[in-house]
Amino acid sequence: MEERDFFDEKEVLKPANLSCLFCRQTGAYQIRWLERTKKRALRGNADERDRARYQKARSYLLRRDDFVQCQNPRCRKRFEISSLQSVVFL
Repeated sequence: MEERDFFDEKEVLKPANLSCLFCRQTGAYQIRWLERTKKRALRGNADERDRARYQKARSYLLRRDDFVQCQNPRCRKRFEISSLQSVVFL
């Protein structure tokens, strides 16, 4: 079984306070995350190895956006999101 068989996936938006690297203005940006929540039960065709992996699995968030565009109308440059983790366990 693949890892995706253990989780339900949905895309969520979460706010983050980031500052532009070019104009130094801080603002609240909506960051896209992929939320993978552990399924309540495993399908019936799983073997012992799959059941052991399922027991260790945890729900987590995976960041989808790597860049955001500055909200300052005079700047509008894209900058990398380096201050946020890319994977967050729930």
